[in-house]
Amino acid sequence: MIERPKDTLPLLLFLPNVITILGLCAGLTAIRFIMVGRFDFAVMLIIFAAVIDGLDGLLARRLNAQSTIGAELDTLADFLSFGVAPALLVFQFALAGTYSTNWIFVLVYTICACLRLARFNVHRDAPQPVGKPHFIGVPAPGGALLALLPVFLTLQGTLDATNFPMAYGVYLGLVGVLMTSRVPTLSSKAVRVPRDKSKLVLIGAAIFMGLLVTRFWLLMVLVGIAYMCVILWNVFNYLRGRPI
Repeated sequence: MIERPKDTLPLLLFLPNVITILGLCAGLTAIRFIMVGRFDFAVMLIIFAAVIDGLDGLLARRLNAQSTIGAELDTLADFLSFGVAPALLVFQFALAGTYSTNWIFVLVYTICACLRLARFNVHRDAPQPVGKPHFIGVPAPGGALLALLPVFLTLQGTLDATNFPMAYGVYLGLVGVLMTSRVPTLSSKAVRVPRDKSKLVLIGAAIFMGLLVTRFWLLMVLVGIAYMCVILWNVFNYLRGRPI
């Protein structure tokens, strides 16, 4: 019988933190590409970080590998990937070299992302809200998606966001405010598909994959606009006093 050394852990239990580190490395590498003007690569890395963002927590729960250090590491990675990196990208892409006051919008967005994540940490172990699962305010990855939507439109060729630096700066600040707001926003956990409509999901997945490999920036524009419509609907219901 092989005796296991004391104070050791199965390698599989490190997987959630490894994924978190991958997301952090993606955010850091995005900043590296921002500095050399490769905004397309930087955007792709931020999107990659957003895609894998939920996997670390899911795996930690499935493997029973939750830890305090893992939760804190995830928050720090999110702040860099969805707070710092998108703000720097927007500044270098459209705001730098115009009005110096545009840096204020970068600060507002980044600080709001920090406050959003700090609030999430404080309420991490609080009881879940009554009703459908939802977030309070726009989550950090969603904020990054909204902040980069004008960049998607520019890379797609629909419009040139660099021609509207002040408008883009104000938009960036508003996205930051939405992250720190009390507006209930939809969580993917609340999405349910009728069993008889399941084939439509599979067809949609095929269309998604087709656009992913052929018209990537068009796909990002469609995803960004769809998410913005959902958020605007949540804001409308919040102002009307309706539940999500």
